[in-house]
Amino acid sequence: MFITCGEALFDIFTGPSEAGDPHGLSMRGVIGGSPLNVALGLSRMGNRASLFTRISNDLFGRNIRAFMKDVDVSDEYCVRTDQQTTLSMILTGPDGHPDYSLYTKGTADCSMEMEDMPAELDPRDQVIHLGSFATALPESGAVLREFAKREAGRRFIAFDPNVREIVVPARQPWFTMMDEMLPIASFVKASDEDLEFLYPGQPLDAFLDKALAAGADIVCVTRGPDGALARTADGSSVDLPGRKVDVQDTVGAGDTFQAACLHFLADQGLAKRGMARQVDLEKMVRFAIDAAALTCTRRGADLPTLEEIDAFRAS
Repeated sequence: MFITCGEALFDIFTGPSEAGDPHGLSMRGVIGGSPLNVALGLSRMGNRASLFTRISNDLFGRNIRAFMKDVDVSDEYCVRTDQQTTLSMILTGPDGHPDYSLYTKGTADCSMEMEDMPAELDPRDQVIHLGSFATALPESGAVLREFAKREAGRRFIAFDPNVREIVVPARQPWFTMMDEMLPIASFVKASDEDLEFLYPGQPLDAFLDKALAAGADIVCVTRGPDGALARTADGSSVDLPGRKVDVQDTVGAGDTFQAACLHFLADQGLAKRGMARQVDLEKMVRFAIDAAALTCTRRGADLPTLEEIDAFRAS
């Protein structure tokens, strides 16, 4: 049903050497990448989910493939390569502030080429999700955006810019991505942090108007603990508060919101261009807020199952 497109990487959390070496570091690797997280969430909610990207043959890439198999995310659209896996090194200081170092130059998911695009897709796969830095980079971004354009007339396109300024610090590549994706995306979601980077000082409503004018059926803007607002092309709108929880961390919350909205649309038979605007917007956004809140009660991008979301909402 769903194809998510873009990066699959390893977050490497580092700290002082456990052996007491004053110049050494200990490391803990965790599989990540926003598109892979969205695929994970969709799979855990009971959907067929696949990932389109390049995955390395190195030890990190082999672990990513094993993980995908374990969580029932298909790698049928993944391209094998000897290029290395993208790594995100994270060192948290005494004040809790993270210091990032990203290794993306020449890596697998950041170096896709046009011939990586699958010639044919399984007819069951009717929803394509794109977003985050692989879609903004010059090499992989051009491939992923062309893939979305190729399929836009036949499939439902979902888009989340999911800005990662540390990888692509200049605004222009993100503007290029936005200019190409907004006219073909039926479902658009962005965070208030994304929009502050892209359009500093502009009200959130301005982005809702911009995306709807470009042709979207539904546009959502998330605001972290303050909930989300959303609008449809038919004029429905909601502004819902967040759900208060004991937050462990917010990793994967935005990806959970995206996966939850896409699951809700597909479950209602509305994941089709022109039809998504008919959704019960309040029910969809509340479902997505609750799902994201549940993820925030767990450490890391541990996206919940549908049964866990239902139990959480009933509590």
